Parts: sequence; structure tokens; C-alpha cells
Amino acid sequence: MNKNVGQNYLIDKNKRDQIIDFANITKKDVILEIGAGIGTLTIELARKAQKVIAIEQDKKICEILSKRLEEEKIDNVELINDDALNVDFPKFNKIVSNLPYQISSPITFKFLNYDFDLAVLMYQKEFAQRMNGKVGTKNYSRLSCMLYFKCNVEKLTDVSCESFIPKPKIDSTVVCLTPKENKISDDDFKVYSKFTKALFQHRNKKIKNALIDSRHIVCNLDKKEIKEKINSIESDELNEYLKKRVIEITADEILFLSKEINPILN
Repeated sequence: MNKNVGQNYLIDKNKRDQIIDFANITKKDVILEIGAGIGTLTIELARKAQKVIAIEQDKKICEILSKRLEEEKIDNVELINDDALNVDFPKFNKIVSNLPYQISSPITFKFLNYDFDLAVLMYQKEFAQRMNGKVGTKNYSRLSCMLYFKCNVEKLTDVSCESFIPKPKIDSTVVCLTPKENKISDDDFKVYSKFTKALFQHRNKKIKNALIDSRHIVCNLDKKEIKEKINSIESDELNEYLKKRVIEITADEILFLSKEINPILN
């Protein structure tokens, strides 16, 4: 296990085969795999795909995988010994990975900067629940809102902690991500991202108070200045939103608010 990135190796053959089946791999597919480990998924993926781009940060583990690929006479794996967060990914069209837990969030958002058909990914169960959190529930989060405009998130199956070595403390969940057609411009998404971050630092507070308390994220105003700006808002619709709690409003409503309030605060 690579303790730096929380890597746990899947040892359940049935779950491995199920994960690979979810991706519907053909000889036309180029698969990206993050956290390849000793090749539990890599080798089977390579047998079905045109090519696998396998990224593994741990040098010793990478050497073990390289030897295994030689022994199995597999020559369609491009093995990259590096930090997946720091490298530019070669061209691929599908992602299949048992992701290192500690990079789940940043690596997922990195994926969404690339064009791909689908991603079959394993996450800690609690993280996966937050990916698709519904408004007003305990799983509704910044993560749910950030993914909402970028991709569809579908739960595929749960994986018991008994399926791994070393055994983690929590079960895992396999999800499928399919990118959405861009329904939001890059500029709007940047502003939306700032507001989402600010609001979810205070998810149980009223929106007005959350914005005041996280003002450093959305503007350069001090507390007195932002209060004056917010209190000067004349729109009844905006004022009704400002009285609501953060977890009561949808991602679409946060987008609307960010577009309306950003010019007022900046």
C-alpha cells in the first residue's frame, strides 16, 4: 500500500470482472487507469482494450507491474511512473480506476477537463454518496453541486472492505461518470465555483450570512462593506433567496445567485 495516497488493492476477482464489464470495453478503446498498483485491473483491461495508459506513483510498485506485464507478454500498456495530479494525460476515451482515496476529489475534477466517453471509478462509499447528494440531505455538498453541471453520476455497485488488501475501514462504491454537454460557460462556472465554495463552508447557515462569513472567497470587501452591498439589494427574488439556508437551494439556483450577486459584490 502506498500510504501517501491511501491505495488499497482489490483482491476480489468477481468485483474486478464486474468493474471491467461496466466499461463495455472493445478493441477500439484507449483506457486511462490511475493508481494501477500491481496490475489487478491493468492486465485484464489490456486484454480487452486497444491500449491502457496506466499511471502509478510508487516506483517499487511500478517495477513490480512492469515485470508482470513482461511475464504476461502484454505490450499494449503505457506505464507512467508519476503523480497523476501533475501529468498531462495522453489521449484516451474511457477511464477505469480504483482511485487512491486521498486524491478522489482533485483527480475527479482533473478528469472533467478532458474529453472522454465514460469513466468507471471506485471511491470510498461516503465520497460517492456526496457526489450525488440530493438537496436538503446530509450528502448534499459542494461536491454534488460542482459535479452537477459537468457530468451525470450513476451508482453501479458497492464493494465490501473485505475485497481489499490492506482492508480499509470503510466500504467502497463504483460509479459511472458520463460528461454532460456544456450547459454553462467557463466564466460562469468559475464564478459559480467560488460561490459554491463560499456557501458550503457554512452549509446550515442562511445564504446571506454564509456569503458574509466567506466574503474572502467571493470578493475583496470587508465585513461592513459586504453587509452594506447585500442590504442594498432591492430585488425581492434575490432577498428571498438570501433568507434560505444553503442546503435548501439547488445547483441551478446557486448558479442564478452567483450570476446576479457577483456584479453587486465586485
